Amino acid sequence: MKSLKFILLFLVFTMLASCSGSDFYKGLWKAKDSNGNQVQINFEPESFSVKDTLGNSREYNYTQNSIKTSNSIKTYGIKLSDGRGYQINFPNTTTDDVALIMDEKGKVIYTISRNEYIVYEDIYKLN
Repeated sequence: MKSLKFILLFLVFTMLASCSGSDFYKGLWKAKDSNGNQVQINFEPESFSVKDTLGNSREYNYTQNSIKTSNSIKTYGIKLSDGRGYQINFPNTTTDDVALIMDEKGKVIYTISRNEYIVYEDIYKLN
């Protein structure tokens, strides 16, 4: 019985550790960093790319490692293959077309939108 519990626990953790990205944030996003630089971020099931205005692109492999909902605000945790962790936070309860990408300390790396390049303050104007 004890070994069965261990096997089930191991399977649950393995499934959580290898989850592909959520449909909630998959797809193309327009993003701005804190300096106002514009990029496009495209989330695929197990990787995402960041493309700058010059057309240079970088690709990162990731797994989704958490989902949290608090007061209808969703936050997805992702872990890059190099060990870095980020959170994709949807702070606006009326739309899922805008979000924040934050590092593990809560610092905003990008503001993202499906439709336009926005700054941090624009996200909270929508509420």
